[in-house]
Amino acid sequence: MTQHTTQATEEQVQYAAILEKGMYFGLALMVITFALYVLGIMPSIVPLSEISIYWSMPVHDYLVAINTNFIHGEHLPTGWSWLKLIGYGDFLNFVPVTILSGVTILCYMVITPGLFRRGDKAMAIMAVAEVLILTLAASGLLSVGAH
Repeated sequence: MTQHTTQATEEQVQYAAILEKGMYFGLALMVITFALYVLGIMPSIVPLSEISIYWSMPVHDYLVAINTNFIHGEHLPTGWSWLKLIGYGDFLNFVPVTILSGVTILCYMVITPGLFRRGDKAMAIMAVAEVLILTLAASGLLSVGAH
């Protein structure tokens, strides 16, 4: 009878450690930025007293409404254009979401050299592909759909 032992590889431990730190950092930042917004410490684009009016709207209609009523921009705030509005509490909340979304890319970047060193070329190539695909998806260079 063969006895199986399960032990995490060095790369798995690295990945988990970075993911854990990134998750806690993103979560803490989310609490902080939300507090800045809700407590009115930072100004917001949409006044808190009016935000419930927009909750039931589809995303496109919401973007049109806040652009028309508050931002008065030439274009709707889509993609990475929220960065121009980072000085407002309601858009500052996007920073921790971005961090939480991007921590996986960082994890794969960190473990890739170890996978190559260990000779696990298939996993290393998949990790590189994962970094490229996630980065390209996050960049906004590719768009799908009618918008």
